[in-house]
Amino acid sequence: MTGHRQEIPVRERLIFALDVPDLARARDLVHTLGDSVVFYKLGLEFFLSGSYFELAAELRGMGKKIFADLKLFDIPATVGSAVRQLARHDVQFCTVHGNDSMLRAAAEAKGNVQILAVTALTSLDQGDLDDLGFQCDARTLVLSRARRALELGCDGVVSSGLEVPALRESVDHALLTVCPGIRPIHNDEDDDQQRVVTPARAIASGADYLVVGRPIRDAADPAAAADAIQQEIAGAVA
Repeated sequence: MTGHRQEIPVRERLIFALDVPDLARARDLVHTLGDSVVFYKLGLEFFLSGSYFELAAELRGMGKKIFADLKLFDIPATVGSAVRQLARHDVQFCTVHGNDSMLRAAAEAKGNVQILAVTALTSLDQGDLDDLGFQCDARTLVLSRARRALELGCDGVVSSGLEVPALRESVDHALLTVCPGIRPIHNDEDDDQQRVVTPARAIASGADYLVVGRPIRDAADPAAAADAIQQEIAGAVA
Protein backbone atom coordinates (compact mmCIF):
# COMPACT_ATOMS: atom_id res chain seq x y z
CA MET A 1 0.00 0.00 0.00
CA THR A 2 1.26 3.44 -0.91
CA GLY A 3 0.27 5.69 1.97
CA HIS A 4 1.65 6.00 5.48
CA ARG A 5 0.33 7.16 8.82
CA GLN A 6 2.08 9.37 11.31
CA GLU A 7 3.59 7.63 14.31
CA ILE A 8 1.00 7.54 17.10
CA PRO A 9 2.16 7.94 20.72
CA VAL A 10 1.33 4.65 22.39
CA ARG A 11 -0.69 6.16 25.25
CA GLU A 12 -2.86 8.09 22.80
CA ARG A 13 -4.07 4.89 21.17
CA LEU A 14 -6.61 4.34 23.94
CA ILE A 15 -9.66 6.58 23.57
CA PHE A 16 -12.01 6.58 26.54
CA ALA A 17 -15.69 6.95 25.65
CA LEU A 18 -16.95 9.55 28.13
CA ASP A 19 -20.57 8.47 27.72
CA VAL A 20 -22.18 10.10 30.76
CA PRO A 21 -25.22 12.39 31.02
CA ASP A 22 -23.86 15.40 32.88
CA LEU A 23 -20.81 17.60 33.50
CA ALA A 24 -20.34 16.62 37.15
CA ARG A 25 -20.05 12.92 36.30
CA ALA A 26 -17.75 13.70 33.38
CA ARG A 27 -15.42 15.84 35.49
CA ASP A 28 -15.36 13.18 38.19
CA LEU A 29 -14.29 10.51 35.72
CA VAL A 30 -11.64 12.72 34.12
CA HIS A 31 -10.22 13.47 37.57
CA THR A 32 -10.31 9.79 38.54
CA LEU A 33 -8.56 8.69 35.34
CA GLY A 34 -5.82 11.30 35.57
CA ASP A 35 -2.82 10.36 33.46
CA SER A 36 -4.28 6.95 32.58
CA VAL A 37 -6.18 8.47 29.64
CA VAL A 38 -4.98 11.07 27.13
CA PHE A 39 -7.73 10.85 24.51
CA TYR A 40 -11.46 11.29 25.20
CA LYS A 41 -14.47 10.55 23.02
CA LEU A 42 -17.38 12.93 23.57
CA GLY A 43 -20.52 11.52 22.00
CA LEU A 44 -24.17 12.29 21.55
CA GLU A 45 -25.24 11.55 25.13
CA PHE A 46 -22.87 14.12 26.59
CA PHE A 47 -23.58 16.56 23.75
CA LEU A 48 -27.17 16.76 25.03
CA SER A 49 -25.95 17.67 28.53
CA GLY A 50 -25.48 21.26 27.37
CA SER A 51 -21.84 21.29 28.59
CA TYR A 52 -20.13 19.75 25.57
CA PHE A 53 -17.88 22.62 24.59
CA GLU A 54 -17.27 23.67 28.18
CA LEU A 55 -15.80 20.25 28.92
CA ALA A 56 -13.95 20.20 25.60
CA ALA A 57 -12.20 23.43 26.59
CA GLU A 58 -11.33 22.00 30.01
CA LEU A 59 -9.90 18.85 28.45
CA ARG A 60 -7.80 20.88 26.02
CA GLY A 61 -6.49 22.94 28.93
CA MET A 62 -5.35 19.68 30.56
CA GLY A 63 -3.48 18.64 27.43
CA LYS A 64 -6.05 16.01 26.46
CA LYS A 65 -7.25 15.19 22.95
CA ILE A 66 -10.87 15.11 21.85
CA PHE A 67 -12.82 12.84 19.52
CA ALA A 68 -16.17 14.47 18.66
CA ASP A 69 -18.26 11.37 17.96
CA LEU A 70 -21.44 13.04 16.70
CA LYS A 71 -21.98 10.91 13.57
CA LEU A 72 -23.07 13.87 11.47
CA PHE A 73 -25.81 13.01 8.99
CA ASP A 74 -27.61 15.79 7.13
CA ILE A 75 -27.58 17.55 3.79
CA PRO A 76 -23.98 18.17 2.64
CA ALA A 77 -24.09 21.94 3.23
CA THR A 78 -25.18 21.43 6.84
CA VAL A 79 -22.56 18.74 7.45
CA GLY A 80 -19.87 21.03 6.07
CA SER A 81 -21.02 23.91 8.28
CA ALA A 82 -21.08 21.68 11.35
CA VAL A 83 -17.53 20.50 10.69
CA ARG A 84 -16.33 24.09 10.33
CA GLN A 85 -17.94 24.89 13.68
CA LEU A 86 -16.24 21.92 15.33
CA ALA A 87 -12.87 22.94 13.89
CA ARG A 88 -13.07 26.11 16.00
CA HIS A 89 -12.99 23.96 19.13
CA ASP A 90 -9.71 22.18 18.37
CA VAL A 91 -11.01 18.61 18.24
CA GLN A 92 -8.87 15.90 16.68
CA PHE A 93 -11.54 13.59 15.21
CA CYS A 94 -15.11 13.98 14.02
CA THR A 95 -17.38 11.21 12.77
CA VAL A 96 -19.66 11.46 9.74
CA HIS A 97 -22.27 8.78 9.08
CA GLY A 98 -23.47 9.56 5.60
CA ASN A 99 -23.20 9.11 1.86
CA ASP A 100 -20.51 10.28 -0.54
CA SER A 101 -21.71 13.86 -0.81
CA MET A 102 -21.84 14.24 2.98
CA LEU A 103 -18.36 12.79 3.40
CA ARG A 104 -16.98 15.02 0.65
CA ALA A 105 -18.53 18.12 2.24
CA ALA A 106 -17.02 17.20 5.61
CA ALA A 107 -13.59 16.60 4.09
CA GLU A 108 -13.65 19.92 2.26
CA ALA A 109 -14.53 21.80 5.46
CA LYS A 110 -12.32 19.92 7.92
CA GLY A 111 -9.41 22.29 8.47
CA ASN A 112 -7.29 20.59 11.16
CA VAL A 113 -10.02 18.13 12.12
CA GLN A 114 -9.56 14.55 10.94
CA ILE A 115 -12.77 13.14 9.47
CA LEU A 116 -13.71 9.57 10.29
CA ALA A 117 -16.34 7.83 8.20
CA VAL A 118 -18.60 5.42 10.09
CA THR A 119 -18.63 2.11 8.22
CA ALA A 120 -20.95 -0.30 10.07
CA LEU A 121 -21.88 0.23 13.71
CA THR A 122 -20.39 -2.43 15.97
CA SER A 123 -23.82 -2.95 17.55
CA LEU A 124 -25.08 -4.43 14.25
CA ASP A 125 -24.91 -8.10 13.37
CA GLN A 126 -25.65 -9.72 10.00
CA GLY A 127 -29.36 -9.91 10.72
CA ASP A 128 -29.43 -6.17 11.35
CA LEU A 129 -27.59 -5.49 8.09
CA ASP A 130 -30.10 -7.69 6.24
CA ASP A 131 -32.99 -5.79 7.82
CA LEU A 132 -31.42 -2.47 6.76
CA GLY A 133 -31.29 -3.65 3.15
CA PHE A 134 -27.55 -4.21 2.76
CA GLN A 135 -27.10 -7.11 0.38
CA CYS A 136 -23.62 -7.98 1.65
CA ASP A 137 -21.81 -8.99 4.81
CA ALA A 138 -20.21 -6.56 7.26
CA ARG A 139 -16.70 -7.08 5.87
CA THR A 140 -17.74 -6.20 2.31
CA LEU A 141 -19.68 -3.15 3.49
CA VAL A 142 -16.78 -1.87 5.61
CA LEU A 143 -14.24 -2.28 2.82
CA SER A 144 -16.44 -0.52 0.29
CA ARG A 145 -17.13 2.43 2.58
CA ALA A 146 -13.50 2.70 3.63
CA ARG A 147 -12.24 2.91 0.05
CA ARG A 148 -14.81 5.55 -0.83
CA ALA A 149 -14.07 7.57 2.32
CA LEU A 150 -10.37 7.79 1.53
CA GLU A 151 -11.07 8.76 -2.09
CA LEU A 152 -13.40 11.52 -0.88
CA GLY A 153 -10.78 13.08 1.39
CA CYS A 154 -11.60 11.52 4.76
CA ASP A 155 -8.75 10.55 7.06
CA GLY A 156 -10.01 7.29 8.44
CA VAL A 157 -12.89 5.07 9.42
CA VAL A 158 -14.63 3.77 12.50
CA SER A 159 -14.73 0.02 12.19
CA SER A 160 -14.88 -3.13 14.26
CA GLY A 161 -11.50 -4.66 14.96
CA LEU A 162 -12.78 -7.76 13.18
CA GLU A 163 -12.58 -5.92 9.85
CA VAL A 164 -9.20 -4.25 10.42
CA PRO A 165 -7.09 -7.07 8.92
CA ALA A 166 -9.04 -6.81 5.65
CA LEU A 167 -8.72 -3.01 5.70
CA ARG A 168 -4.97 -3.23 6.14
CA GLU A 169 -4.71 -5.79 3.36
CA SER A 170 -6.80 -4.03 0.74
CA VAL A 171 -7.08 -0.30 1.57
CA ASP A 172 -4.29 2.30 1.48
CA HIS A 173 -2.27 2.28 4.69
CA ALA A 174 -2.76 6.04 5.05
CA LEU A 175 -6.25 5.20 6.34
CA LEU A 176 -6.67 5.66 10.10
CA THR A 177 -8.62 2.89 11.81
CA VAL A 178 -10.53 3.68 14.99
CA CYS A 179 -12.11 0.64 16.62
CA PRO A 180 -14.98 0.64 19.14
CA GLY A 181 -16.39 -2.57 20.57
CA ILE A 182 -13.15 -3.30 22.44
CA ARG A 183 -13.51 -5.63 25.39
CA PRO A 184 -10.49 -6.64 27.56
CA ILE A 185 -12.10 -9.97 28.48
CA HIS A 186 -15.19 -11.78 27.29
CA ASN A 187 -18.05 -11.73 29.73
CA ASP A 188 -21.67 -12.78 29.77
CA GLU A 189 -23.14 -9.45 30.80
CA ASP A 190 -25.77 -7.79 28.66
CA ASP A 191 -23.97 -5.81 25.97
CA ASP A 192 -25.23 -4.11 22.82
CA GLN A 193 -21.92 -4.62 21.03
CA GLN A 194 -22.01 -7.58 18.66
CA ARG A 195 -18.65 -7.50 16.88
CA VAL A 196 -16.02 -7.19 19.60
CA VAL A 197 -12.30 -7.93 19.99
CA THR A 198 -9.66 -7.60 22.71
CA PRO A 199 -7.20 -4.67 22.74
CA ALA A 200 -4.21 -6.86 21.90
CA ARG A 201 -5.95 -8.52 18.98
CA ALA A 202 -7.14 -5.20 17.54
CA ILE A 203 -3.67 -3.63 17.73
CA ALA A 204 -2.01 -6.75 16.30
CA SER A 205 -4.50 -6.62 13.42
CA GLY A 206 -3.45 -3.07 12.57
CA ALA A 207 -5.87 -0.85 14.50
CA ASP A 208 -4.60 2.66 15.21
CA TYR A 209 -6.95 3.69 18.02
CA LEU A 210 -9.17 1.71 20.39
CA VAL A 211 -12.37 3.14 21.86
CA VAL A 212 -13.24 1.72 25.27
CA GLY A 213 -16.15 2.83 27.43
CA ARG A 214 -17.95 0.60 29.90
CA PRO A 215 -15.02 -1.70 30.82
CA ILE A 216 -13.30 1.42 32.21
CA ARG A 217 -16.27 3.54 33.28
CA ASP A 218 -18.02 0.74 35.20
CA ALA A 219 -14.88 -0.78 36.75
CA ALA A 220 -14.40 -0.71 40.51
CA ASP A 221 -11.16 1.18 39.83
CA PRO A 222 -11.46 2.98 36.46
CA ALA A 223 -7.86 4.22 36.48
CA ALA A 224 -6.52 0.72 37.11
CA ALA A 225 -8.74 -0.65 34.33
CA ALA A 226 -7.45 2.01 31.93
CA ASP A 227 -3.84 1.33 32.94
CA ALA A 228 -4.31 -2.39 32.32
CA ILE A 229 -5.58 -1.67 28.80
CA GLN A 230 -2.70 0.75 28.23
CA GLN A 231 -0.28 -2.01 29.19
CA GLU A 232 -1.99 -4.47 26.86
CA ILE A 233 -1.79 -1.94 24.02
CA ALA A 234 1.89 -1.23 24.72
CA GLY A 235 2.67 -4.93 24.69
CA ALA A 236 0.87 -5.44 21.39
CA VAL A 237 2.60 -2.43 19.80
CA ALA A 238 6.01 -3.67 20.96
